[in-house]
Amino acid sequence: MLGHFGFSYVGAIYLVMLFVPNIIWSKNQPVGYNSDSENRILLVFERIGEVAVSCTSVIFSDFNLRFDSYWSLWLLVSAIFMLLYEIYWIRYFRSQKSLEDFYSSLLGVPVAGATLPVISFLILGIYGKNIWMIVSVVILGIGHIGIHLQHKKQLNK
Repeated sequence: MLGHFGFSYVGAIYLVMLFVPNIIWSKNQPVGYNSDSENRILLVFERIGEVAVSCTSVIFSDFNLRFDSYWSLWLLVSAIFMLLYEIYWIRYFRSQKSLEDFYSSLLGVPVAGATLPVISFLILGIYGKNIWMIVSVVILGIGHIGIHLQHKKQLNK
């Protein structure tokens, strides 16, 4: 449960799937987007979680493919959530790029841009039986999803 050190190519692929759309987003932010009013506590959780999840994703080999049991279905479920995250971004980039588009849900998942990758990495941690990933994702989720929910709440006022 503590993890096996070694490079995770699955973790690296997930990080590429996470970072590429965010890099593109930095040049395609929604009109009126302002991060100045973000809750500082949630921001600290988000930043710590981002670093912890990023590091944990690649330094533990627990996340690599293995076909030794039905436990591998967890990896499949995690990958599905990551693919849904990519679909969210495709939909956003093809939209008017409004705040409503940015904080939208996908298939009933609220604030999908924040929630889908958190779910994906959480399930990846379960698949890898890696407590460090699970703890890192919980910290990230508190901050990242919390910030997005606050923004969405302000948008709906």
